Amino acid sequence: MHNKLKDLIVLEIANNHMGDVEHGIDLINTFSKICKKFKHLNFAFKMQYRDLETFIHKSVKNDLNNHYVKRFSETRLTESNFNKLVQKIKSNSYQAMVTPFDNNSLKLILKQDIDILKVASCSFTDWPLLEDMVKINKPIIASTAGASETDIDNVISFFKNRKKEFAIMHCVAEYPTKDERLNLSQIDYLRNRYPDTTIGYSTHEDPNNFNLVSIAVAKGAKIFEKHVALPTAEYPINRYSVSPHQFEQWLNSLSNAMKICGEGNKRSLINNVEQESLHSLRRGIFVKKKINKGDVILSKDIYFAFPPKQNQYTANDYSKYSSFKAKTEIKKDEAVSKNNSSISYQRSILEEITKKVNKIISAAEIKLPSSIQMEISHHYGLEKFNEYGMVIFTLINRAYCKKLLISLPGQVHPAQFHKKKEESFLLMYGDLTLTLDNKNIKMKLGEVITIEKGMVHKFSSKKGAIVEEISDTHSTDDSFYIDDKITLNKHRKTFINFYKNL
Repeated sequence: MHNKLKDLIVLEIANNHMGDVEHGIDLINTFSKICKKFKHLNFAFKMQYRDLETFIHKSVKNDLNNHYVKRFSETRLTESNFNKLVQKIKSNSYQAMVTPFDNNSLKLILKQDIDILKVASCSFTDWPLLEDMVKINKPIIASTAGASETDIDNVISFFKNRKKEFAIMHCVAEYPTKDERLNLSQIDYLRNRYPDTTIGYSTHEDPNNFNLVSIAVAKGAKIFEKHVALPTAEYPINRYSVSPHQFEQWLNSLSNAMKICGEGNKRSLINNVEQESLHSLRRGIFVKKKINKGDVILSKDIYFAFPPKQNQYTANDYSKYSSFKAKTEIKKDEAVSKNNSSISYQRSILEEITKKVNKIISAAEIKLPSSIQMEISHHYGLEKFNEYGMVIFTLINRAYCKKLLISLPGQVHPAQFHKKKEESFLLMYGDLTLTLDNKNIKMKLGEVITIEKGMVHKFSSKKGAIVEEISDTHSTDDSFYIDDKITLNKHRKTFINFYKNL
């Protein structure tokens, strides 16, 4: 959202300056004092511009029996007087905003460098006006009273296609609006239908109703517009504008609702008091036996019990994606804590591996079961998987075994041999260099090579490869690595469920 529109409260002056520039200045000064009490909010004073010489048809220009002609004529201000109001708004450090009702009024807006433009509900689909408004490099807010779904779709598409910064307002054009006609759930409708558009609320309810704005905040409105007026002996207030005192009460209600509702577009920030309370109710991790410094703490080594101690890891920290390693010796029944252990989370690494495997399987157009276990071999640890490793899908392991071996680009599978099984490799996709007893063989697509029992073999791929392996029944204790570091690494395998991207 544009900074000019963030948490924006619009004070609509409309014709409440009463055609008296000094009264308009008093109005701005009075309401500015109230706004200054709410420094966390963003304010704009809005005026309405009509070039009456061209806006009103010449045949009714002097017809004071027409309510609107009479009102517009009696509250008319000169360009110099509007300049004074704009200067007063900006001298109070607030934004100046204008609703133009005709194309000629845009010329004055350009001269005054107005901050924000407003499209009135009656002008929502006034395309000749909109076409000229979007040429001005200012954010636009548009009210939707009386607009159909198609109208709103078209106007939003119009703004987006022209890359305009804009927002739309739920509005009911009844002055004042009865409670049962406010239809605040339209804010939900607009937010759901246009999720990437800022939605506001332009309000005309009874000025003494200070609760409705709280509902609008809870519904997710982000911009609020209120008609304001300064009642005097000479200038009475209308039935839908608020006095200074009413405006302050309305702002208090709005501000308090914002505080209560908090952030709704993303998960809220961590509440430390809440976290401490939840931690105290969790089960802590304890060890069943003595753990030596440097040992990986396995699931068979731990149990969970209440209450947890300070800084202790809990059952909520433990999953198949987490790994604990002892920083010091941990005695039997002692808590596994931040003081004696470190934790590493592997989810992001495994997600990245899954993405790469998905990519190569998709490129090879190979079909797998909708859900299958993926075996990740990380001989020197997950952090070095891109250099050394392999992914295995075991499709059959009965009297004979069928697997898919996947090497990612740049990966090496270290040298090993088998004592029990004989296996045959079929290169199905990509490139593979197979080393048999120190002899390098660059396999061709569709080529089959048999690896006999006891034969030392390793393989690598530059661009990635998929190999079909057919062998005798496979046993987990039948892989013998030349590098003892791999043999001693009891945690070189990770198993996760693999879901093929659709």
